[in-house]
Amino acid sequence: MFSMPSEGSSSVHRAIAVLLALGEDESTEQGSVGVVQIARRVGREKSQVSRTLKVLAEAGLVDRDPDTMGYRLGWRLFTLAANAADQRLLASAPAVLRRMVAASGERAHLSVLEQGGVLTVLSRSPLRAVQTAGWVGRLVPVHVTSSGRALLFDHEPDDVREMLADADFSIVGPGGARSVEEFLERLEEARVRGYVLSNEEFEPGLVAAGAPVRDAQNRVIAALNVSAPKFRLGRRLHKTGRLVAAAAQELSAEVSGRSSRSAEVKNRAVDS
Repeated sequence: MFSMPSEGSSSVHRAIAVLLALGEDESTEQGSVGVVQIARRVGREKSQVSRTLKVLAEAGLVDRDPDTMGYRLGWRLFTLAANAADQRLLASAPAVLRRMVAASGERAHLSVLEQGGVLTVLSRSPLRAVQTAGWVGRLVPVHVTSSGRALLFDHEPDDVREMLADADFSIVGPGGARSVEEFLERLEEARVRGYVLSNEEFEPGLVAAGAPVRDAQNRVIAALNVSAPKFRLGRRLHKTGRLVAAAAQELSAEVSGRSSRSAEVKNRAVDS
């Protein structure tokens, strides 16, 4: 039950309490919740809660099920949450990328799925003479990058086949997948492992590790990756993959508002 202040309570307080009640696991499992049940949970009179729900429904923040006449969170609220997640992603990512660079000694990237390709939106680099190319603003094919595979973690095989129906598997690095089916096999291996490893799939001499970033609904919304020349990162690629996976969990926690302590990226270099 949500208890509200006995003094100075307002319609805003009631609205917040109602939204929180509708967002509880029990409420979402039910599908919709009646006015009486909501009133009991927030500790308010039915008439007060009914008026609050009417205002929230007019704003599109709650919906009323026409069959049960119960209430649930509205799509407009989810739209606002999605926009907030995007803002939190871009606000939190730079610090996570800097820690990835400090821990790996290599360039780190944040990418999203855009127009069927992978778009890098943020990148951080170490002070090294030899580095991988900068990718910010570039759109590259999904099937040749570690980030691309990470962004498809939750896609069904048929969805991936449709997405890659026109992909050119002849223009890949020496380690790249040569067909959609081979790509799907590598995708499943990465899911089981928890992170993606790319060994000269994009171009000769380039290796990378990537992992998905998830929002509060556990949907993949972005990917983190570290890329570097093979002569420098090749022998510690698996360890870098675990580092990237931990960083992705940390960023996911930041975006969704969950505690990130268990997924904190360790601020130490990856062993050679």
